[in-house]
Amino acid sequence: MTAAAGTVLATGAIATPAQAAPKPPSIVAKGGYVMNDATHAGYFGKAADTRRSTGSTTKIMTARVVLAHKGLNLKSKVTIQKAYSDYIVAKNASSAHLIVGDKVTVGQLLYGLMLPSGCDAAYALADRFGKGSTRAARVRSFVGQMNATAKSLGLKNTHFDSFDGIGNGHNYSTPRDLAKLASSTLEYRTFRTVVRTRSTKQKVTTRNGGYRYMAWTNTNKLLGSYPGAIGVKTGSGPEAKYCLVFAATRHGRTVVGAVLASSSVAHRSADAKRLMDYAFKR
Repeated sequence: MTAAAGTVLATGAIATPAQAAPKPPSIVAKGGYVMNDATHAGYFGKAADTRRSTGSTTKIMTARVVLAHKGLNLKSKVTIQKAYSDYIVAKNASSAHLIVGDKVTVGQLLYGLMLPSGCDAAYALADRFGKGSTRAARVRSFVGQMNATAKSLGLKNTHFDSFDGIGNGHNYSTPRDLAKLASSTLEYRTFRTVVRTRSTKQKVTTRNGGYRYMAWTNTNKLLGSYPGAIGVKTGSGPEAKYCLVFAATRHGRTVVGAVLASSSVAHRSADAKRLMDYAFKR
């Protein structure tokens, strides 16, 4: 006769039931997804392919386009233009507080882009890496590169109309697509280094040849509060609500995912933690 699970066997050992599968998480966000970074196997999805506004998570693609440029020199310098600061004021946008006339390296701009979510840093990178004889043409070119990259990565539900997420109603993606984008961009060592940085102080050259230090703090509160967190990017906005693209590594396994349209900063972090907890139990 076979002993039932949980009964005492003849040897005195207790037969325990098979470990129950973890209960799927409940999240506040309208959309969410988490997957295995290496295999892209999905663990959980909620409206994972529904297109939504992405806010500043758009800047993951901004960084990826820059990092994919052949012969990229992270030490090359970009002179900060008044147009970048005027844009921040006009859009009431998040800022890296770049100062007109300063010479900031491309590598430093990536920190200014991803940590404080500087739209001025995004503008500077678009102006530097777009093609054209005017600033407007270079920005259009850069956004075109963002969309071409999305197509090449098979992100069928993703489209950009801005370099920073402040779009004109045609800037959207899905939790699944953003997870795939983050996974692809994490393949760049520079990106991995930047997005896991909690704070940094960068020495930049001033207009007069002197220097100043720029201090930036990462808006991603998972860093330092969730074991194994390695990034990736926050986002918010009137339409986007509160978004978060996240990644963490434990015991040699990395999971990556996204939540879109959560209801607050606290809820987007809690949503991400629930998704990662679930994924690591699978």
